[in-house]
Amino acid sequence: MIFLTVQSIADILGGVFVGEESSRFLKVKGAVRDNRDVRPGNLFVCIRGERVDGHDFAGSAFQAGAVCCLAERAIPDATGPYIIVDSTLEAIKILGAYYRSLFDIPVVGITGSVGKTTAKEMVAAVLGEKFHVLKTPENLNNELGVPLTLLSLDEQHEAAVIEMGISDFGEMSRLAEMVRPDIFIITKIGYSHLKELGDLFGVLRAKTEAFSYMKPDGTALLNGDDDLLRDFDPGLKKITYGVNSINDFRVENVRAFGTDAVKCDIESPAGRFMITIPAFGSHLAMAALSAAAAGSLLGMTNEEITRGVLAYSPVGARANVRKKEDITIIDDCYNANPNSVEAALQSLSALDGNRIAILGDMLNLGAQSDLLHSEVGEYAAQCGIEKLICCGNHAKFIFDGFLKAGGKSARHFHSNAELIELLPELIEKRSTVLIKASNSMKFDEIVLKLDESRLAD
Repeated sequence: MIFLTVQSIADILGGVFVGEESSRFLKVKGAVRDNRDVRPGNLFVCIRGERVDGHDFAGSAFQAGAVCCLAERAIPDATGPYIIVDSTLEAIKILGAYYRSLFDIPVVGITGSVGKTTAKEMVAAVLGEKFHVLKTPENLNNELGVPLTLLSLDEQHEAAVIEMGISDFGEMSRLAEMVRPDIFIITKIGYSHLKELGDLFGVLRAKTEAFSYMKPDGTALLNGDDDLLRDFDPGLKKITYGVNSINDFRVENVRAFGTDAVKCDIESPAGRFMITIPAFGSHLAMAALSAAAAGSLLGMTNEEITRGVLAYSPVGARANVRKKEDITIIDDCYNANPNSVEAALQSLSALDGNRIAILGDMLNLGAQSDLLHSEVGEYAAQCGIEKLICCGNHAKFIFDGFLKAGGKSARHFHSNAELIELLPELIEKRSTVLIKASNSMKFDEIVLKLDESRLAD
């Protein structure tokens, strides 16, 4: 059985143990940063945030069953042991990397400018047909979430699927040094975090830092339809997937069955087979293809892969479909960049009936922001979207691009409140409505209003 003790954690981190001598050898299982998530046996990591200091919740964590706390200062009236380090964030990364090294199991790392959470869920669903899989919960893919996920590994796990998200240079190196993936998937080099990364070549450079931390027998699993990834040499075995015939794994004959499912054919070195994805979005075919390729690399049969794809389900506000009496709502407002918005519009355009898109600002696009917003509007018109509703200062350029490209029906609002006030009048019955924007735009307010609204005839 693999576990750490309070003393071993102090030794690994070079931290100062504080507590009763008898507590040095208590077993620690898993780590959390939120006292509300504590389960008996956990290590509670006290993180100093801009608004909240985790040290203030150490007492609650002990009450909930935490075995030990990781802290940067003394904890008054502590009812359990704690370890003092200079930086709890740096310490948890060291601990996560050490703990991952204790497991000899296949680890799949996933990144990309768009679709990495969907790919993570799809890969985990597929591998789950053969292995007991640990996956990143929700989208805890940063320098704190990744080590906390790794510390959730236990002896029952036979594989791990770890999502790795970055916004600047150097972050992927720090994540990959912890994860040490055996297979590393890149879904897309796209327009995200351009304020920090500059351009697509900067995004490529930042994402591909991971290859320096892989074993020589590791595999780069790359979207071969992406020009930059197709031409990139990772310095180790490279497998490509996509629509183009040059790819090692290919997807063909993608067809949507309303908002209920997508079917497609996969051509792989192990033969051709059909899969059914039980969710909305033609773009899901690429996520399923990456999962099929990962499963095949780990020895899974086509039948196992097919069953695994059927077990997939979307998470959170990612193309979450709700069918109401009057309309169908596609809640995709978790986040947005030009690539993900265009993929959502493409999937919307494949549906029958009246199609409406409510789009908002896409943030962190740097100097190209106005142009990229305008191009999204043009793409919406090219997709044949019947009505476009835009909200936000940057979204004005989506609105302008839509009209420039021949879109007929469009409205622009400066604020959510302004839009929400008129929402019931803007949406026709028997329509399918896509709602998408960057998370900070709080478009969940619009989804809630639409859910509650009675539409005019």
